[in-house]
Amino acid sequence: MQKSIERIAGDSDGVSYEFPVFRFTGSDKAAPSAYLQAALHAGELPGVVAIDALMPALNKAAAEGRIKGDITIVPWANPIGRAQYHFGEHQGRFHLGTRTNFNRAFPLLAAPDAKLLPDTSFGGADQRLKSRLVQLSLGHDIVLDLHCDDEGLAYLYIHTSLWPAMADCAAAMGVDAVVLWSEDTDGTFEGASIMPYQNVPADVAKFDRRVATTVEYRGILDVDSALAKADAEGLYRLLVARGVIADSALPAPDPFKGVVAPLENIDMMPAPRAGAVLYDVKPGDRVARGDRLATIIHAPGETDGRAEVFAPQDGIILTRRSRRIIRAGEDLLKLVGDRKSADARSGTLED
Repeated sequence: MQKSIERIAGDSDGVSYEFPVFRFTGSDKAAPSAYLQAALHAGELPGVVAIDALMPALNKAAAEGRIKGDITIVPWANPIGRAQYHFGEHQGRFHLGTRTNFNRAFPLLAAPDAKLLPDTSFGGADQRLKSRLVQLSLGHDIVLDLHCDDEGLAYLYIHTSLWPAMADCAAAMGVDAVVLWSEDTDGTFEGASIMPYQNVPADVAKFDRRVATTVEYRGILDVDSALAKADAEGLYRLLVARGVIADSALPAPDPFKGVVAPLENIDMMPAPRAGAVLYDVKPGDRVARGDRLATIIHAPGETDGRAEVFAPQDGIILTRRSRRIIRAGEDLLKLVGDRKSADARSGTLED
């Protein structure tokens, strides 16, 4: 294993950012290669601790000569967001200088060629970071971007071109659900990982072995040793299943039995009033149309001081807010419906 330090120039003299990159060199040039990164939203730590728990298994496999394909790992992908605090509160989702989501505005290349990356010499530090992360990941057969939600099930975002071929990955990782998407106009990292292969020859695209996904590891507070170990085992199973690592003692994953739904089926459920949230449901609950999902207490103690929110269709609760104060119009939860959502906002990548 080799460690290097990447440095990103800041937006003023004397300021720069750095993050470590770990590389394992595979013994078989024909084997699939893998790229894993965590904490692109810098406060989302389940993926960070999963990588920490994964590293001993990778070091052991390397010592035993079982790493077949190259592996690149970036456990802290966003040093800019990691350093952002406002009045003592960490702000790792949006760049405070540009107000842009750190998982937006990645370059969507027409082909997997680093020469097509834009010149960021006169851009901001966040654009330099994004360009470098794409460059580091480009050319890998497997690209995993590890995130988490507020409170939720473990689930994957997967481009429709990779499903159901990636069902073995979902099974290996032990996630509960898969959300399928087909269009990315905002430039997510996952989009930057899959779009360059959409219009290139089949021998370059290699869709039979390509993996690209945003991994949502439950909730932002789900950071503990047991979950990290379980998630690391899931990552290891995926790398073995896809031939990056050889491990004859590990059985093939069982068929995936979780929820699979298109992005268009998701209802985000905005709050009708501002106030305190009383949830009637939790992630994983099955609901029927008309079931009460939450109550917003907007005028405490008054007879008409509550607003109720009901399910617009049958489905599964995928996520909900971790905090209990809400603004009017802010989304309360993700409901994966059995049918297409009537909400015009559905079909948009939310992370």
